[in-house]
Amino acid sequence: MDTAYPDIIAMLNQYFDGIHHSDTSILARVFHPEAHYYCATEGHLLHLDMQQYFPVVDKRPSPASKNEKRRDRIVSLEIAGPVTAFARVECAIANKFFTDFLTLVKLDGRWQIVSKVFHFELMDT
Repeated sequence: MDTAYPDIIAMLNQYFDGIHHSDTSILARVFHPEAHYYCATEGHLLHLDMQQYFPVVDKRPSPASKNEKRRDRIVSLEIAGPVTAFARVECAIANKFFTDFLTLVKLDGRWQIVSKVFHFELMDT
């Protein structure tokens, strides 16, 4: 299982790059096509699949285009077996600071995100 860590960390760094650059071509490599995206921070359940989520990212000005400082990090990583893992990560976009819980599976020889459940806090700008 120890050999999974470098592969997962590399995939999570691609995830951070995709978020920072609002690049769905990168995100399409790290999210499984059937992945789901959830948030209840605003008092209702937001649930998107990738066909709904990627257009949101495409329309959003990227943090990179606004010269925003990257504030992403891997908080924890748990590996349950050779094809199952869980990552808690943090990142920021504009005035929102996100905590993401990412469920990961290894399929077709690579780690992929199958679910993203997140919370965000508004920061002072």
